[in-house]
Amino acid sequence: MTDTTDRPATARLPAAERREQLLQVALETFADKGFHDTSMNEVAEAAGVTKPVLYQHFASKKALYDELVDEMGARLERTIFEAVSNAGGPRQQVEAGFRAYFRWAVGQGAAFRVLFSDRTRADRDLADAVARVEAVVAERVASLIDIDGLSDDERHVLAYGVVGIAEATSRQWLTLGLGQGKDADAFADQVARLAWSGLRGITP
Repeated sequence: MTDTTDRPATARLPAAERREQLLQVALETFADKGFHDTSMNEVAEAAGVTKPVLYQHFASKKALYDELVDEMGARLERTIFEAVSNAGGPRQQVEAGFRAYFRWAVGQGAAFRVLFSDRTRADRDLADAVARVEAVVAERVASLIDIDGLSDDERHVLAYGVVGIAEATSRQWLTLGLGQGKDADAFADQVARLAWSGLRGITP
């Protein structure tokens, strides 16, 4: 039997699993230190691989960041879609969507910080990557806005407003450390009522 005790960690994971592991490590590192203060050396070291192994999967730090942002955005979009698809009506969809968003923000704090931190917003290149995430989520929200007489453009503008409410309120919730679980759900319901009242008040 061959002794694998001293075999390097890079030999133990299939390529797809290794890539997923590197993305997870990068997520934690970017969330902690920010994009500019994180080096590829640090990501490789935290993942227990050599830098050449990291570059086998990602051509640059920006390529790593972009893929990470796209994956986090896709997960957020799926989270919202799954929540609203089981809701019984428009108001229930709004409530379910806000609850799902808050649960994601609280439960996936590192991902939320990478996507929506102030330092990300301050960097144009990074902000462009995050804008793709907002566009995907807003597209999903726009499809749920059922108000007769509104054009597609008007629905999209309103959708960005709803996404902005979710992002801003959940960011403050996390910044103030106000809790999770039932507390987060209860506050998400309050924000949902705010959004629903606004949508119901719109006259085409």
